[in-house]
Amino acid sequence: MSEAESKESGLVRIERLVTSGTFSLDGGTWDVDNNVWIVGDDAEAIVIDPAHDAQAVADAVGDRRTVAILLTHGHDDHIRAARESAELLRAPLHLHPEDRILWDAVYEDAPDAEIADGDVFEVAGVSLTALHTPGHSPGSTSFSLPALGAVFTGDTLFQGGPGATGRSYSDFPTIVESIRERLLALPEETVVHTGHGDTTTIGDEKPHLQEWIDRGH
Repeated sequence: MSEAESKESGLVRIERLVTSGTFSLDGGTWDVDNNVWIVGDDAEAIVIDPAHDAQAVADAVGDRRTVAILLTHGHDDHIRAARESAELLRAPLHLHPEDRILWDAVYEDAPDAEIADGDVFEVAGVSLTALHTPGHSPGSTSFSLPALGAVFTGDTLFQGGPGATGRSYSDFPTIVESIRERLLALPEETVVHTGHGDTTTIGDEKPHLQEWIDRGH
């Protein structure tokens, strides 16, 4: 299923593709739907988290030039189709190096490029800035897109709270700090495009930070 988000700046747009598959970690496997985000115009695009179905991702991009594939983190539901997607789209894969421990559980080769906090990726006249937001995983990274009033948070922040931290290489105090210092500092009208489920806004989530801390997840 593919749906175009309504937030646009000129010809630049955000599109969402929902793909379905499994997520495996720590000996468990779950069925899961993932959001694949495409940012660009009619000529070029950046793909964020091409999950599960590489051909569906390639079909959604169409004949546009893919500038880069950005991975918010290294959990297998987000990366297992990433290498095939990169080959179909002829685009470099970018991942934060602190998530290599997760990447290496799936692939023998390295990602094409490392993401560092503050890196800027340009597409169709707009810029996405990498924000290192660890906690869900050590290298979890969000991508801020001020021109369209958006941020892509992967599994760091969802509608209703932080991503899960009850698995290997995750930490609840760390994700809370990432959300408080990096994400909730964004303008309240910023639309949060998540790795799974519905979008939300910084303003809708910000008042609930203490509730999340009190419940511990």
